[in-house]
Amino acid sequence: MLWRHGQTTWNLEQRFQGTTDIDLTEAGVAQARRAARLLAALTPHAIISSDLRRAARTAEELSTVTGLPVTHYEGLRETYAGAWQGLTHTEINERYGDQYAAWKRGEPVRRGGGELETEVADRAAPVVLAAADKLTDGGVLVVVSHGGTIRTTIGRLLDLDPVSWESLGGLSNCCWSVLGEGARGWRLTEHNAGTLPEPVLGDDS
Repeated sequence: MLWRHGQTTWNLEQRFQGTTDIDLTEAGVAQARRAARLLAALTPHAIISSDLRRAARTAEELSTVTGLPVTHYEGLRETYAGAWQGLTHTEINERYGDQYAAWKRGEPVRRGGGELETEVADRAAPVVLAAADKLTDGGVLVVVSHGGTIRTTIGRLLDLDPVSWESLGGLSNCCWSVLGEGARGWRLTEHNAGTLPEPVLGDDS
């Protein structure tokens, strides 16, 4: 399970956060607390998190409810976006219009001189896989990270072409996506969810 952090002031202001270390708002803490009570019902076995404060604070709420420790990894940080960090989308479009347009078209772009999405997947996906490998059969891993990092990690685990990763869509604050191991590899079973997963009843289960 990959869980996005709670709300920050820069989320509200539509500013690119990247690796800037922003705290949760009071509403963000409340979001994390509510979500943690739900996720605890899934009886997670391990929690790993980005070491940035907004993710670590979100993970702390689940740790409090479950009693599980949180292991923090720099590899789970959000995409480094260089000069774009701290700017709104409008400001980025005004100052870096060609680069912004290329990114929106799905081209590989070092936003603000930062990381490519594939480079984010290169550092994040192995962290997730290594933690998942330590679980016993049927174990539940909760990964607390950031919207862009979660999307690229899902894309890598599902073996999707990087140009299609954007089609996964974003995650709302404190929502999550669920992956499980199927007969043919990893399978996305929930995306941008805020409620507990329901059993799939039907021919595609």
